Amino acid sequence: MKTYDDIIDFHGHSCPGLAIGYRVSVRALKELGYRAEDEEIVAIVENSFCAVDAVQVMTGCTFGKGNLIFKDYGKQVYTFIRRPSGKSVRIAVNIKKQPESSEEKKAWEKYSKVDRSGKVLKVVHDRKAAKLKYILEVNDKEILSVARGNATLPPEAHIYKSLTCEVCSEQMMEPRARIKDGKTVCLLCFEGRAK
Repeated sequence: MKTYDDIIDFHGHSCPGLAIGYRVSVRALKELGYRAEDEEIVAIVENSFCAVDAVQVMTGCTFGKGNLIFKDYGKQVYTFIRRPSGKSVRIAVNIKKQPESSEEKKAWEKYSKVDRSGKVLKVVHDRKAAKLKYILEVNDKEILSVARGNATLPPEAHIYKSLTCEVCSEQMMEPRARIKDGKTVCLLCFEGRAK
């Protein structure tokens, strides 16, 4: 199994979001078994933040393989489905906000307004470090809500023919091609947004 250090190497740094993705992925793999080498597991993620990098590294679900599906709901919810059985696990993250001191609140306000002074950074980084430690060490039941079931499987990834845009000469997948003024064009050229 991949480790938290593997995720840090991929993502570039350790942070609470990465730790959340790690915990979610470890739990999903515990529920569903082995990591995907191809499309054996499908991950549906409902946000686009740091945790998704951890999901990719830990579970083997990636955009490139077509088994990582992004739904822009802005929620800390992750659904994993095993092929071909449809066995699934939906994991919602529920981390209770930790109490903040007045110093921490003030530092975060300053940090949000781009104050990167040493004093502000120390308070913000100490708080992040405490949150990171909490996420990595707490029992699953404290932060993860897990629902098991069977899900309808999305179609497997499809490999499409590549076409060349007759305006910008860049390649695109066939289902994204459009016809404009009798020419086969990419979406950007069709919409007049090409560079």
